[in-house]
Amino acid sequence: MDRPLDTDFVKRQRQRRIATGGAVLCLTTAAFAWGPGLVRPTLRRDRIRTTRVTVGPIEATITAAGTVVPEIERVLSSPVEARVVRIVKRAGSTVASGDPVLDLDLTPSRLAVEKLDQDLALKRNQQARTRLELEARLIGFESRRQSKALTLESLKAQLQRKQQLFAQGLISEEERHQAEVAAAQAEIELWQTDEEAANARQSHAAEVEGLQLELATLARDRAEAARQLALATARSDRDGVVTWTVPEEGASVRKGDPLARIADLTSFRVDATVSDIHARQLAVGLPVAVKVGTDTLEGTVSNVLPTIQNGTMTFSVALRQPSSPLLRSNLRVDVLVVTGRRTQALTIGKGPGIEGPGTDTVYVVQGDRARRTAVRIGLAGFDACEVLSGLKDGDEVILSDMSDYMHISELGLR
Repeated sequence: MDRPLDTDFVKRQRQRRIATGGAVLCLTTAAFAWGPGLVRPTLRRDRIRTTRVTVGPIEATITAAGTVVPEIERVLSSPVEARVVRIVKRAGSTVASGDPVLDLDLTPSRLAVEKLDQDLALKRNQQARTRLELEARLIGFESRRQSKALTLESLKAQLQRKQQLFAQGLISEEERHQAEVAAAQAEIELWQTDEEAANARQSHAAEVEGLQLELATLARDRAEAARQLALATARSDRDGVVTWTVPEEGASVRKGDPLARIADLTSFRVDATVSDIHARQLAVGLPVAVKVGTDTLEGTVSNVLPTIQNGTMTFSVALRQPSSPLLRSNLRVDVLVVTGRRTQALTIGKGPGIEGPGTDTVYVVQGDRARRTAVRIGLAGFDACEVLSGLKDGDEVILSDMSDYMHISELGLR
């Protein structure tokens, strides 16, 4: 038979349960209050790099790899087929205008000029013979004409006498008619002689004109051959330095092959290459900063090649100081093409954790904590970025790579 529990026992059991529940609630509250602090990752300040948000100008730039090259480089090409007899000036040698760089065997070119001289002499001789032949023919025509004219005059006189005799009835009609026919025939022969002489003159004029054209063509060919022969001495046309020559003496070169390169090393430009992803931003006239060690030279984009090879495009930079003592031929430099500017903007330094417009989250230092903050980046320069939103002037931001902690909203600092 069941009996009711003692009232004091029930009271003590209730108090024990209440105390246990209160203890559990207190522990749970404490865990929620202090637990994140106990398990929150902590970074040492000397292991991270930070920067301050400031207000100032910002420039958006494209970074390219550049090479310093001579602004003017003359290529000496072979105007004729020849053989290199001697290399007078090798790469690195200084030359003045008119100095020989290479000696070439020009025997074939000289023979070609001599042959053209012979052809010109033969053509002039042919022209002279043609004139003499015409003069002889014209003399013959003139003699025949005079003879025909005398014959015609005589026959006209005979016709006049016979017409008088016929009128007196002393000769027959047939004799008078024969005299008329003879006079008319002599007149036709005289006209025919005059026409033959005129045709001979026209034919001779056309032949002489054709010979004159051939002479002019040969004279031009001879002048061009002589000019090429003079150029084939491979002389420098300016003061400078030989940067390259044909490597071997005795080598055969064809017409148009390069013989040497001569550069003016007192004036330079920069040829640079950049990824084709920047093709739409790159344009002639954009300002450029060229980094030569710790120094900077200013310039502008002077030329952009239209072709893209292996995913890169090439452009040239005209320097404001092309004769700067900092410049050396083939020197490697960093080229920063300025594509945009802001005179007043919130700016922040660049680093592994802030690389440009692709950055959308940073850690802002607040005392002994670093909080994850969403940001929006605008223009990106060589060493700084524009902050469009998410930060304010004076904020301290971690520049180091924080990709391993992006799932954590808050970090401890010590």
